[in-house]
Amino acid sequence: MANKLKAATTVCHHVSHTADGLDLGVLSTPLIPVFVSSTFKYILVSTVTWILVPYPPRDKVNQQIFNNMAQTNPTTMNPMPMGPFKITVYDQEHFQGRRMEFTAACQNIMECGMDNIRSVKVECGAWVGYEHTSFCGQQFVLERGEYPRWDSWSGSNAYHIERMMSFRPICSANHKDCRIILFERENFIGRQFEICDDYPSLQAMGWCNNEIGSMQVQSGAWVCYQYPGYRGYQYIMECDRHGGEYKHYREFGSHSQTCQIQSIRRIQQ
Repeated sequence: MANKLKAATTVCHHVSHTADGLDLGVLSTPLIPVFVSSTFKYILVSTVTWILVPYPPRDKVNQQIFNNMAQTNPTTMNPMPMGPFKITVYDQEHFQGRRMEFTAACQNIMECGMDNIRSVKVECGAWVGYEHTSFCGQQFVLERGEYPRWDSWSGSNAYHIERMMSFRPICSANHKDCRIILFERENFIGRQFEICDDYPSLQAMGWCNNEIGSMQVQSGAWVCYQYPGYRGYQYIMECDRHGGEYKHYREFGSHSQTCQIQSIRRIQQ
């Protein structure tokens, strides 16, 4: 039991015994990290208190809790299927320290008890991390794989940013069906260039200069880079945000200070 309690502390702020099971504390965020245990099969959510009980129940008290929850919210009795998104974050480099798993967006990792994210494992789907809370600041695309340190997701050592405070899934990522139209000037004016493939250098492929005034994402999700070779600032462009329309470089991201974009690629699902 001691090992299971130790694992449970990575999910909530505190763990305590109650007469009805294990009280995992009150969450200060609506986001629900995923906790997997070989002993506890179901997470029963009553208002804002998480209660874990053995299944099948081994005593009358837990049997009554299980029956009551089944009547008030029968959907909690069904095992939650693994969704298309799953990410594990760590508060130390190289996957050390405290860890938490998420299947949905997190707008402030500090509300989950971490001061920063220093390494990441992406198991399902594509994600975008942000330098600051509330999805602000520099963006970092996170595709399936392991990121042991900040420089493995930052894209360029020229920008020494070791903070990642929020993240969300990229729902429109679809590597097989991606199409975007680049425009020379703001508001979809001037020369345009339609692409559906990766371009490590837009100028080498015939684009007129090192800047893009506006973009229309018709399908999929893209990551644009400030410099050739997928380096520099990253800008995530999605067909399901802004209606797929980015009329001005300031809409590229809250950190965008220039319309300089020299390489672009599709985001892997």
